[in-house]
Amino acid sequence: MRIGGYIAAALAVLILVVASGAIFTVDQTEEALVLYFGQPVRVIDKPGLHGKIPFFESVVDLDNRILDLEQPQVEVLASDNQRILVDAFLRYHIADPLKFYQTVGTVGRANNQLGSILNSALRQVLGEATLTQIVSDKRAELMVRIRDLVNTEGARLGVAVNDVRIRRADLPAELSDKIYDRMKSERAREAAEYRAKGSEQAQTIRADADRQVVVLRADAQNQADTLRGAGDAERNRIFADAYGRDPAFFAFYRTMQAYVSSLRPDRTKLVLSPDSAFFRFFNSPDGQLSGATPAPPAPAAAPAP
Repeated sequence: MRIGGYIAAALAVLILVVASGAIFTVDQTEEALVLYFGQPVRVIDKPGLHGKIPFFESVVDLDNRILDLEQPQVEVLASDNQRILVDAFLRYHIADPLKFYQTVGTVGRANNQLGSILNSALRQVLGEATLTQIVSDKRAELMVRIRDLVNTEGARLGVAVNDVRIRRADLPAELSDKIYDRMKSERAREAAEYRAKGSEQAQTIRADADRQVVVLRADAQNQADTLRGAGDAERNRIFADAYGRDPAFFAFYRTMQAYVSSLRPDRTKLVLSPDSAFFRFFNSPDGQLSGATPAPPAPAAAPAP
């Protein structure tokens, strides 16, 4: 009975070992490659429990997610002989697990080979472009060309490239300083040129404004003289008309204006005879000098029709 128990226990253990070796699990983020004595026989891409022949078949797990490859910074010579430091990376996935296992075997070896392929593609494509095209004009187009080249070479490894990106494309530090100094000198020259043009335009505008001021003042003076002459003529006409209507009142009015202008308390000094014609309205209300015959009255104006 003891021997039978030992045999049953041994058989149970053997069955467990065989069962554990015959079942394996495939994760959702992985694919499984089944090897028969080291030779790949099938690929399992569905997650879950799967079976294999114990002791004869082994399983290699491969990642089916998108993998990253960070490329170290490389120096590239552009077509315009500008040295550029390029920082790039790519994203890829294992498209053919069987070929991937047969050619590189592991992700680390794949990254090494893809890094060399990416380095070569960067030098080939960017070497045909100028600095301006790499930095701005055709950057997207150049990245597509690099991706296609890497994808073509990567197909031999069983991988497919999803994307290639140029993170940065800068000049070396010593060249950047020289270019910055040259750009600063160029901007200073342009600024001086703009200032000179601005000063020239300012002088032209100022001279034109001065000329217009002279013309406007001359026109205004001419108009003022014309209006003043017209006003003086109108005033003389009014005076002449008033004098013609009533010479006595006009003489009285003019004499009163002469008194106001000449007889001032602060600075008037006159040495005249009391019976002078200047004081005739002081001696007589009608302005007649003593002993003079009064002037005949002016004829009455004809009535208006």
